Amino acid sequence: MFAKLHNVVLDCPEPAKLAEFYRELTGWSVTAHDADWVTLSDEGYIRLAFQEAPGHRPPAWPDESSSMQFHLDFMVEDLAEAGKRALALGATKFAHQPGGADFEVYADPAGHPFCLCVS
Repeated sequence: MFAKLHNVVLDCPEPAKLAEFYRELTGWSVTAHDADWVTLSDEGYIRLAFQEAPGHRPPAWPDESSSMQFHLDFMVEDLAEAGKRALALGATKFAHQPGGADFEVYADPAGHPFCLCVS
């Protein structure tokens, strides 16, 4: 039997705040919540969880001394409109944008990189 992915979990200093950012960005629902853990789901197979990590340090990408480590890709219909929404919710757009017109790279409020990609 092969292993099945259950959650993608992001360490962060404030799980409830970061979960709210992604809930607003994606429209997903909170499916589990306690003091140091929040899970969002698309009501299907995708689950994104947030775990309290008081010493959390975000990746230093695009600093060449550090890699991005991993990032999330979200498909959107209108890149400009989705980018405005992400910024209004608290994201930061990276100055380094390697994607041209196909995608844009942002950091969430805890510093995790994610991409908005044209669907």
